[in-house]
Amino acid sequence: MERTFTAFAGDYWIATGDEAEMREALRAVGDDAATILLFDDSTGRQVDIDLRGPEAEAPRGRGRPKLGVQPREVTLLPRHWDWLAAQPGGASATLRRLVDAARKASADAPDPRFAMDAAYHFLTAMAGDRPGYEAAIRALYARDEQLYISLSDSWPAGIRDHARALAAPAFSA
Repeated sequence: MERTFTAFAGDYWIATGDEAEMREALRAVGDDAATILLFDDSTGRQVDIDLRGPEAEAPRGRGRPKLGVQPREVTLLPRHWDWLAAQPGGASATLRRLVDAARKASADAPDPRFAMDAAYHFLTAMAGDRPGYEAAIRALYARDEQLYISLSDSWPAGIRDHARALAAPAFSA
């Protein structure tokens, strides 16, 4: 799933798209881009992006390419280590396969908690001072869709519609 962003100018929803599309939209706005708030749609959190675009990669040196490997400690019982050691490719490869399978399975059935949290973060930034905000958050986490919708009816259309879109998976699960 591609990461998307949504941009707001005050109460107005001005654009949604991937990082490259947002970069172009913000460049087109020019100096006023500093007043635009940009949100990561997967988390609902406000983010900043570099308007210069992706930097050119440095020439590769000799040896094995960097794979982004991060060594960390994993605590398992001896029977877990024994089972991992017996798997083709060893413990690290097996753990990577298990994690990838779990990520794929969770992508097919999104966790409603992520949708609730994304809507919460977005609403805190954009509607925290609006009437019904606190009750709407309570309705969101109680999964009371009808109350959530009725409490957000008076909000500006862009904020209301985006918040409802972020929260929708929480109500459909």
